[in-house]
Amino acid sequence: MTHVITQAAPAIVFDFGGVLMDWNPHYLFDKLMDNDPVAVDKFLSEVGFFEWNEEFDRGRPYVEGVAMLSDRFPQYADLIHAYDERYLETVRGCNQPVVDILTSLKEQNYPLFGLSNWSFEKFTQVRKKYPFFDLFDDMVISGLVKCIKPGPEIFGILLQRTSRAAGDCIFIDDHKPNIDAARDLGFQTILFKSAVQLKSDLAEHGIFLA
Repeated sequence: MTHVITQAAPAIVFDFGGVLMDWNPHYLFDKLMDNDPVAVDKFLSEVGFFEWNEEFDRGRPYVEGVAMLSDRFPQYADLIHAYDERYLETVRGCNQPVVDILTSLKEQNYPLFGLSNWSFEKFTQVRKKYPFFDLFDDMVISGLVKCIKPGPEIFGILLQRTSRAAGDCIFIDDHKPNIDAARDLGFQTILFKSAVQLKSDLAEHGIFLA
């Protein structure tokens, strides 16, 4: 049954990685490094992988970032290039129970928005594989707008897209600094841990799913 939701209903905002999508660089690099997660962690730490990857989230082109890091760490050039060329192997799939929640919310006509720190280059590749992204009314992808969570600028862009005040939005994210930043800006928030917990927390906000 489809319910009609009034304009007063909150906009529900989903993070992607860690909530709807299962992304981890180990999924690729473990295969490339003899299934040795300790060696992978050493590599990731040595090259400053997560700081480097954050620059892609801010909009840096992969061709530029890959060339820069390969020049700094020529001994790892093959691994660095593989991250670009085989990026889809870092995404294991979607979190289907959360996709089911998203689908139920859409059926009840809740306004749905995405807010993700993600390279727009790579998000475009991933989106083609997962039709559920079409359920969103709009999505703010950091690599396109060139600012990231937990900074206030990207939340401001989100609010422009939703045409709502922060207090009329429920923001769902698995990263506590992002939740803290959103709460400080006046958002209702849910720190994601599991689909079961999310469904329960939505009920506490007056949103009941079958």
